[in-house]
Amino acid sequence: MHMLKSNFIILIITFIILQVSYVVAEEKFLSLKKNKVNVRYGPSFDSPVKYIYKKINLPIMQIDEKENFRRIIDYKKNSGWIHVSQLKKVNSAIAVEDKVLFKKPTIFSEPIANIKKGRLLVVQKCLIDWCKVETETFKGWVDKKNMWGSIN
Repeated sequence: MHMLKSNFIILIITFIILQVSYVVAEEKFLSLKKNKVNVRYGPSFDSPVKYIYKKINLPIMQIDEKENFRRIIDYKKNSGWIHVSQLKKVNSAIAVEDKVLFKKPTIFSEPIANIKKGRLLVVQKCLIDWCKVETETFKGWVDKKNMWGSIN
């Protein structure tokens, strides 16, 4: 009886680990490759367009995949299907709250600009607590806190 119980526990733990790793493996941040990207109701060109993104480099999270389509969710919790040809792996993020862009990765550095909540930032590189970003005409450093997107 003891052997049966321990085998059952091992089976349950293995199942849980496989389920968790499956979910983690599918979720990843990508960004939009073009200034106009169709989001569809389903994973097919025959599926109607749900809405259109009009912002290159916009970060989105892939939550599922089927053949050449990726199911995504954005910062505002909108979701749908995008063809893989419209996505790229460029790191980008959106400021979840107002931030300050600094010349160097420290709050004691010269402030360059105020970054408003919802602003798109293209991430060039990150340190432990800071990311070097670019947004339109500004380049500098922001702290990693309260960012949505890929900040690796």
